[in-house]
Amino acid sequence: MTYEFFAQTDKGRVRSNNEDAVAIDREAQVAILADGMGGYNAGEVASGMATTFIRTEMARWLAQAGAAPQSTDVRRALEICVENANHAILGASLSNPQYAGMGTTLVVGVFQGCRLILGHIGDSRCYRLRNGALQQITRDHSWLQEQVDAGLLTAQQAAQSANRNLVTRALGVEPNVMMEVNEFQVAPGDLFLMCSDGLTDMVPDANLADMVRASLPLEEKAARLIDAANGNGGRDNVSVLLVQAAATGKKRSLISRLLGAG
Repeated sequence: MTYEFFAQTDKGRVRSNNEDAVAIDREAQVAILADGMGGYNAGEVASGMATTFIRTEMARWLAQAGAAPQSTDVRRALEICVENANHAILGASLSNPQYAGMGTTLVVGVFQGCRLILGHIGDSRCYRLRNGALQQITRDHSWLQEQVDAGLLTAQQAAQSANRNLVTRALGVEPNVMMEVNEFQVAPGDLFLMCSDGLTDMVPDANLADMVRASLPLEEKAARLIDAANGNGGRDNVSVLLVQAAATGKKRSLISRLLGAG
């Protein structure tokens, strides 16, 4: 399996600065998106620390792990990297008054062959487009999602709530953080969309599906998604990270097989 990556972030129409951060390591096939929170500029410090730290540490571990590390080993390495990033962000928050209370959401994917190890904290999401159908494959760690799970709110009521941004987990806020990690099989043609809530709060899932299904380069898809969020008000920073999977190892042509026979 081969993977194509593209990421774009925008401060939106209302915010004066961008507290989202995205990072890609194409060689290691690692993709990370974070949506920071906190005082003035502190959110962008937290998200920037998270994406930089995790990208660097996971790429280093994967380079040392060899060609085909076990899923359990990749998962544990990811968990350790995130734990270390949590301690670094919390340490910076406690030692710098201007960073007090900062934290960040996180969604991180490690693509290995035909599998995806996906971790997330908070309400930044990952969707998968497969055979034309868009499915959210992360579950928000948010107060609203808890209300929906408990049957106290419908999904439609939650979408209209003023409490959409109350997350129940964040990176860098407490000494211990619980990241949810899942493994997915990847099929040729799958498209993965990671995004901050600046996109999903402004654009319904049905519209997201229409835009990511379009036969366009990833760069144009990302631009359309961000333009749609901004066109609907752009009340928050908007970040999009797209990963396209494609098959490798197709059968060689007759001529190439004959030439390689000797």
